[in-house]
Amino acid sequence: EVQLVESGGGLVQPGGSLRLSCAASGFTFGSYDMSWVRQAPGKGPEWVSAINSGGGSTYYADSVKGRFTISRDNAKNTLYLQMNSLKPEDTAVYYCATGRVAPYDYWGQGTQVTVSS
Repeated sequence: EVQLVESGGGLVQPGGSLRLSCAASGFTFGSYDMSWVRQAPGKGPEWVSAINSGGGSTYYADSVKGRFTISRDNAKNTLYLQMNSLKPEDTAVYYCATGRVAPYDYWGQGTQVTVSS
């Protein structure tokens, strides 16, 4: 059974940082490109970032470029998203998903990120 479990979300002040993790199991993690996707209240899903299977290529939405860093540890079957200089508009539920572009085969349950003073 494929499982993606996100963690690391929370409440942070504008300008702060958070590091999200996504623990993967039930599939050969190191063979899959992976993505982070977010959904803000009342809005549709927004692709945030992606990384290829080996970790050598990364991709970012313009809205987060220069502030967020995606990475992965294939030995630990874990995907990460380091988020710096957070803004209120980054408030959303963040999901990890298999694949680099939609439609994604598998999603996690999400972790809430709230940026507010």
